[in-house]
Amino acid sequence: MEIKNATAALAALGQSTRLAIFRLLVEAGPSGRMAGEIADALALPGATLSFHLKELVAAGLVQSEPRGRYVCYRADFAAMNALLAFLTRNCCGGDAAQCAPATTCGPDCP
Repeated sequence: MEIKNATAALAALGQSTRLAIFRLLVEAGPSGRMAGEIADALALPGATLSFHLKELVAAGLVQSEPRGRYVCYRADFAAMNALLAFLTRNCCGGDAAQCAPATTCGPDCP
């Protein structure tokens, strides 16, 4: 991933509604969610949701698939993983195990 793409993705995720939408789509997995389901889950008006989804699609973090009169949205997991790889490249002087996210919370967790 290039810095231009990373900047666009981070800017898109830097807004709380878009971050909530993206997290909801990540939770949904590869099957994604219909636009109406997203709107209901986050109590967003259709126009507001549409605006934010457009930004996430433009940033390359979300894909859309028309299904008749409706649209299904899903997180682009390859793009998400590329962003994470970009952010952690050369982490901890090349010892990525030192800064890998914890999978469980141990006694030192806040």
